[in-house]
Order: sequence, then C-alpha cells, then structure tokens
Amino acid sequence: MTMNAASYSSVVSHSAFRSLDTKLSPSSSGIPSLIRVTCHSDCNKSTSQASLLLCRSSNNGWKGMLGGASSWDTLPRRNLIGQTSYSVSTTTYGGVAIESPSHIAEEKVGVLLLNLGGPETLNDVQPFLFNLFADPDIIRLPRLFQFLQRPLAKLISVLRAPKSKEGYAAIGGGSPLRKITDDQALALKEALDAKGLSSNVYIGMRYWYPFTEEAVHQIKRDGITRLVVLPLYPQFSISTTGSSIRVLQHMFREDASLSKLPVSIINSWYQRQGYIKSMADLIEKELQSFSEPKEAMIFFSAHGVPVSYVEDAGDPYRDQMEECIYLIMQELKARGINNEHTLAYQSRVGPVQWLKPYTDETLVELGQKGVRSLLAVPVSFVSEHIETLEEIDMEYRELALESGIKNWGRVPALGLTPSFITDLADAVIEALPSAKAMYASTSTSEEEHDLLRYLVKMFFGSILAFILFLSPRMITAFILFYKLFIGDL
Repeated sequence: MTMNAASYSSVVSHSAFRSLDTKLSPSSSGIPSLIRVTCHSDCNKSTSQASLLLCRSSNNGWKGMLGGASSWDTLPRRNLIGQTSYSVSTTTYGGVAIESPSHIAEEKVGVLLLNLGGPETLNDVQPFLFNLFADPDIIRLPRLFQFLQRPLAKLISVLRAPKSKEGYAAIGGGSPLRKITDDQALALKEALDAKGLSSNVYIGMRYWYPFTEEAVHQIKRDGITRLVVLPLYPQFSISTTGSSIRVLQHMFREDASLSKLPVSIINSWYQRQGYIKSMADLIEKELQSFSEPKEAMIFFSAHGVPVSYVEDAGDPYRDQMEECIYLIMQELKARGINNEHTLAYQSRVGPVQWLKPYTDETLVELGQKGVRSLLAVPVSFVSEHIETLEEIDMEYRELALESGIKNWGRVPALGLTPSFITDLADAVIEALPSAKAMYASTSTSEEEHDLLRYLVKMFFGSILAFILFLSPRMITAFILFYKLFIGDL
C-alpha cells in the first residue's frame, strides 16, 4: 500500500466549545477511558485551521468515551507535510487561558482528520463495501460467530455492489469525499498557520485510501511529538468515530513509540458555537430561495444507526443528534426564524430496526399532512458524498415531490465554509494542551489478568473445536457454508 500524506491550509472563523459529559455503558471493545478535555471559546474571536491525515474502522458498548471535547479519539499522491515548530505563548480564548507548551522548545504538531472514505471509481465499489461490512462496528456479530465476519462481508458486498454502482454512476462515477477532505485539510492547515500554529495535517480514511493505518505510519515517520485526532463527524457514534478510534488504539497499543505519543482526541464537536452558527447560516440562506420562507419546514435528515447500538451498546449518537438539532433551532429562533422542523434518519440497511422516524416514511407522511415546502438539511455530514448527492438529492427529492411536496430545497454540506473551518482550527488549538500518552505502562496485575483471559479463551475455544470436529452435521454445514460464501465468491 502506498502511503499518501498531504498538508493543507486555509482560514476560518471561531466558535464555542461547550463541554458535555456523556456516559456510556461498559464495553467489550477494549477502549480505555479517555482524558476529558473541557474547551471554551468565543464565537466572536477569530481562529485558524490546520491540515490532517486520517482513517476509520461490540457488543456491550464503549467504555470511557466522552461527548463534547475529549482528549484523544483520498489524497493526491503528494507529500506536502513539512516539519512544524510549536512554541506559542499562553493564549486566551473566550476568557479562558489556554497554556501553550512554551516549555517545549520545539514540537512537531500533527492533526489527524478521520473520515469514512469512498470509492473513487466504479471498480472500487465492491472492495470498498467489503471493507465497510468487514468492520465489526458495522456488522456486530456475537463473539462465537465473529469468524464469519469476512465471509459475510464478502457475500454482502458482492450482492450490494451492482445497486451501489448505479448510485455512484449517477453522481459521476465515484465519491467526491476524498477530494473534499483534501480541500478541508488544506483549509484547516492555513487557518492554523494564521493562528501561529505550524502543523502537519494527515488524512485517514476508514474504508478506502488513504487508510488510517497509512496515516499513522506517516505520522511516526515524520516524528510527530504531539497529535490531535479530529474525526469529521460532528456527533459521536460507535460506527463512525468509535470505529476509527478502535483502529488507532490497536496500532498505538502495539507500537512502543506510538504508545508514548501525547494524543488528544476530539470525540464530538456538534455543540460548538462555530458549528452551530455555520449550520444556521446555511439554513437561513437557503430559506430565502423559497417564495414563502416562513412556510418551509426544516427537515433534518441524519444518518441512521441500528437501535441496538443505542439501547444495548450505549451509543450516544441519538442523544447528541437531538441536542444538536435543538441548538441549531435555538440559534435560528434567536435570529427570528421560527419555522417548523423535524428530524428523521436515513440510509438504513438490513432487516434490523434502525433509529426512527425513517426519512423516506416521514417524507410521505409530511406530504399527506399537507406540507408543501420543505428544506432538507443533511445534519450529520460535513462533506458532499453519495448520501447527499444521490440519496437526498435524487431519491428523497423524487419521493417528496411524488408525496405532494411542491417546493423542495436542500442545504449544502458545510464543506469549506470559512466559519466552520475556523472553528475546527480553534478546536485543535484548544485540545493540544490536554494531549497525553494513550497507554501507560501495563502493571504486573494487568498482564496476569490478560494472560488468564487468554488461557480461558483458548480452553473454551479448544472445547468448541473438539465438539465441532466430532459432529458430522456441523462439519457438513461448515463445508457447505464455505463453498457457498467463500469458495464460490
């Protein structure tokens, strides 16, 4: 795999960071408790941006993940990343002093942007889907059946590829996500430079190039001494930010030098005033495209997750999304915009129950209730991609018009909106002082506990293997499954 690294820049506005405590249920994912970072800022202050390199990736939830500002958790083939020096005096944001590590003569600061990734050509669609469904945070199998993860991902990706190819063909033959993320990283780099922070910005995609693993290898090669991880997902979910953090954790745990690298992870940032005001700005502008702006319903459409993630695994996504909508509407009301609004969830797949209400069903209901003007807002996305360009702009728009909605509008993704980029830069600067090593040295008791757990797993695994070996029916079933889902595919 060829390593793709890039550095980026641009300037942006500023916003507030309101700390949010999110309690999650215990997890079997092995994610350790993270450092809490409480960041504050003033939306009237100016800020800058930085560039990043990023990537992305159970059953019982996530342990120690915090909402709000929390410490730690495809690019062109060019290397624009240079060395950085970080020696800045104490700076005040929104009246709160943030100590810069001035005692450190030279720091090589890195920013790692995490995103989903997307197929750049139609030939990339099936392997991209395989990477997606092979992620245990996307398809959550019981531990006993986790050996089926890759065969199942192979089957699903082959079956879904033809329809997915049609969607990507409709938007030009591939996802624009890599290029947009490149541009955002460049804008962020420039914003950070403008604020006096020189940095290397890396991009790590979860399911396509450049993968998170590539970004981390480049971070190590560049000798980064302080890292801020910034997922490009406003709200935290196990399936997005959580999956990417899991990949990072594994790599940092297995590498002695990386385990000592000071890292600050921004888990979610939907509550920052810069983000809220940027979203309100876009909504306010698009409402003016309607002949009767006050009559248009504001229709927030968020990417969905299975209900089990929230109810069984403690995923805070639904709560954060609902709070996010509340904050945006409060900002709009402060501007005198009192339009009706609703929230629905899109992009569900498979037979399991996903968060409701569903976007497609809600559109039909709104048409039946007499809603005639509707402004769609893709609230969980900051970049245009298949779910905005094809699912919302084509499928949902057609469904809305068929359901009786006469006037349709759509708010663009934030993309390179200056106030949004500036706020991301502020978030990076605010998170830097809290960076700490992700892993402390393992105590003897912890090592003994891990060894005992390993031996227990091996014991019961051996018993299960012995039972399967002695069962002709199980052997026959396994051979049949292998032929159907592995051999023939």
